[in-house]
Amino acid sequence: MNISVLGCGRWGSFISWYLATQQFAVTEWGRPGSRALSTLIKTHENEYVCLPNEVHLTDDLGEAIDTADVIMISIKSQGLRQLAGQMTLLGAQKKPIVLCMKGLEEDTGLRLSEVMQACGYDRNRLAVWVGPGHIQEFTAGHPNCMVIDGYNPTLVHELVDRLKSDLIRFYYGDDIIGSEIGAAAKNVMGIVAGVLDGGDMSSLKGPLMARGAREVSRLIAAMGGNELSAYGLCHLGDYETTLFSPYSNNRRYGEALAKGERFDKLAEGVYTARAMKLLGEQYGVDLPITNAAYRVLYEGQDPFRELSGLFERKTVNEFWK
Repeated sequence: MNISVLGCGRWGSFISWYLATQQFAVTEWGRPGSRALSTLIKTHENEYVCLPNEVHLTDDLGEAIDTADVIMISIKSQGLRQLAGQMTLLGAQKKPIVLCMKGLEEDTGLRLSEVMQACGYDRNRLAVWVGPGHIQEFTAGHPNCMVIDGYNPTLVHELVDRLKSDLIRFYYGDDIIGSEIGAAAKNVMGIVAGVLDGGDMSSLKGPLMARGAREVSRLIAAMGGNELSAYGLCHLGDYETTLFSPYSNNRRYGEALAKGERFDKLAEGVYTARAMKLLGEQYGVDLPITNAAYRVLYEGQDPFRELSGLFERKTVNEFWK
């Protein structure tokens, strides 16, 4: 099987590394002039992985699409619509596509598979790869569990059965709504966890996990998904890894925010907070933690005052609907 990975950031380069070690023929594409691609072409490595020499690197999108049996996308979620449009002109809609990002479209609240469909892609050729795991752990040989989900059970089963290994135990997903919302939402909670770390309140990360998963489960249910997905690998499993990992950009972003420091790497949770607030309003779902994060990130509110406000909310039953 020939697989093309679109995107040469940290997760894209990891996917290429993983697939190559599993004996797939891999092409990795990066935008022309990309510093990340230039580094890989020169050295075949970056700060995260050392790519096997067999990985073919290119800035020719047409070449990457033409040679692929399966296309995997790992870019900034807010750039997906533009890339999808470019890919359409090159015939990518005829091939299976796996979205390996965790986010929502900021301005619309659309799930990433919905963005692809809005660009003319057949939902039955779309899948998502989500779940816990950090590159540094994987490349050190530490295994983890992940999920592949989609609209077409046959495609999901084919991908899982081909991609599973001793390093990544894949599960078959059967709730594309829950998998996408849960995976995206964990990045918002990761930022909040970082704020707790930065404020020397790490003991609150346990309650954050429980209450955060609960509000995400309500949103998933309102959108037509299975609320139990919030307690699975796509959200709570990934969420726990994010909350306690030194490698999570979202957690580190929140920690830097609490300490008044600068953090320059991509934190998808910033965009996702805005999208989730939009979805909460659209579906009439109360998202207190998400909304507090939104006010901190977009309205400049003090993070610790917002946390205090959560404790002042009206007392309710723990599992109220």
